[in-house]
Amino acid sequence: MIHFVGAGSGAADLITLRGKKFLEEADVVIYAGSLVNPQLLEYAKEGCAIYNSAKMTLEEVLEVMFQAEKEEKMTVRLHTGDPCLYGAIREQMDVLDEKGISYDYCPGVSSFCGAASALDLEYTLPNVSQSVIITRMAGRTPVPPKESIESFAAHQATMVVFLSTGMLEELSRRLIEGGYRPDTPAAIVYKATWEDEKSFVCTVDTLAQTARENHITKTALMIIGDVVAHHSYDRSKLYDPEFTTEFREGNSPL
Repeated sequence: MIHFVGAGSGAADLITLRGKKFLEEADVVIYAGSLVNPQLLEYAKEGCAIYNSAKMTLEEVLEVMFQAEKEEKMTVRLHTGDPCLYGAIREQMDVLDEKGISYDYCPGVSSFCGAASALDLEYTLPNVSQSVIITRMAGRTPVPPKESIESFAAHQATMVVFLSTGMLEELSRRLIEGGYRPDTPAAIVYKATWEDEKSFVCTVDTLAQTARENHITKTALMIIGDVVAHHSYDRSKLYDPEFTTEFREGNSPL
């Protein structure tokens, strides 16, 4: 059996209970060494074979899985955050499907959730933004043309930008061209939930300057939108004493 496990956003204790259990039981662990906190490997049992996929190709990763299956061993494929975001899991699963090898998927805490926690941030403030766009800039890996930064910026929703720390001048320019005000609140969160986490609040037009001044060149998320300022929002209807819900009768004003 192969378990795809989300390692969480960084801190070793932010893995799920289920993910930790799989790690403790695994005979083989293949982890994304460029991003997964190595402290998580301390949960593995003595004698567990550990492979760093940062130094491996897809074919080499799959070969380790195939060999483990032949030996009736349990494998954990440990991905950063939640592997549904930029985890490259589908290409692995498709081959396992072809081979008739069983697997499952244990979700994890995504780094975009960890970044919100670093700023005590709510992404969906009433009457400010009720949508979150998760995207990235095109780099060595392309982005479909229909998913341009400018087209997303036109919505004025909350935007979380992965894998783009080295392109902040261009990101700012394209966000502004798409419709964000230059002074739209923004934030950079470096290594969310890790021990050396850093967060900086700025504006759309000062993203690159903020990163440069604080020596942030990689492993960061950018958050764009008025929710970063967390003011001028409406009170939640759910907890409004005048609002009736399935569980509580509202009190009409006199």
